[in-house]
Amino acid sequence: MSSSPGIRRREHVDMMYISIETAIALASVVGNVVVVLAVCVNRALRNTTFCFIVSLAVADIAVGVLVIPLAIIISLGFKTQFYTCLFLSCLLLIITQSSILSLLAIAIDRYLRVKIPTKYSTIVTQKRACVAVCLCWILSFLTGLVPMIGWNNRNAQGNLSSSSDIVCEFTAVMRMDYMVYFNFFGWVVVPLCIMITLYAEIFRAIRRQLNRRAEATCDGERYYRKELKLAKSLALVVFLFAVCWLPIHIMNSVHFFCPKCTVPKSAMYFGIFMSHVNSALNPMVYAFRIKTFRVTLIKISHRCILCKPAPPTRCPTGTPALTEKVDVNL
Repeated sequence: MSSSPGIRRREHVDMMYISIETAIALASVVGNVVVVLAVCVNRALRNTTFCFIVSLAVADIAVGVLVIPLAIIISLGFKTQFYTCLFLSCLLLIITQSSILSLLAIAIDRYLRVKIPTKYSTIVTQKRACVAVCLCWILSFLTGLVPMIGWNNRNAQGNLSSSSDIVCEFTAVMRMDYMVYFNFFGWVVVPLCIMITLYAEIFRAIRRQLNRRAEATCDGERYYRKELKLAKSLALVVFLFAVCWLPIHIMNSVHFFCPKCTVPKSAMYFGIFMSHVNSALNPMVYAFRIKTFRVTLIKISHRCILCKPAPPTRCPTGTPALTEKVDVNL
């Protein structure tokens, strides 16, 4: 295998990287397919909020189906034409960028739910949510395909003919100034800062409202615990996003600003699969912490996996609309 044309000798770290990436891809696809299936099965989940969550799940499924396999192929160093390799690299950016923008859309949606709860349903309609999802994907394609129109490393490859083959590596076709200035600073740092600002405002608004409720009603403690659970989930989302995406971009920045500095290959692999593992974590953060999803998943598991009817669940006889609203936000 090591003597095959266009394939470099595989080191032990390469095999470890491929194994870990394969496990992440499987977890990402299975987890996010279950999220989409749960929304399709339960009509109570088909609202504007879950429109953004489904968009995120679709992006994360694409990470497992396309991005990770392409990343593995590129890591093997096979030979192909320059623009073929560049297009494959751009696909990685498009799909991962759509995941980031979906996270930002969810943050904005949750911010609006907290700040304007009475006007939320009239402002954030299903149609507008679908338009926002389409804009996220269109913007992902536009930003991800920028290298195809000239911001690439073709000049650094010398006088290449249209039929010349190169060893396909991400750094061989992508310019680091694009990855650092445009992709990292413009489309990772900025969305991250916006999300941190939105979630900070959400924390402030929730605590202010809960303090008022605690003073006005005897159920204030119960409401506080439920809202605190939501606040912790939002903090976890921001934390995981930063932990998973910053390492690879920081290493790209080190490589760009300090060309003489060497980044270990194992560290680069760690940064790559950390950015991918975020797609496997998103179902747990956004879906499995929601009570309505848990109930739906139990029903799906009983019907499809265990091949028996789902256990009956008690339905509230008081205010079902209020109960459903609270569950969806938790």
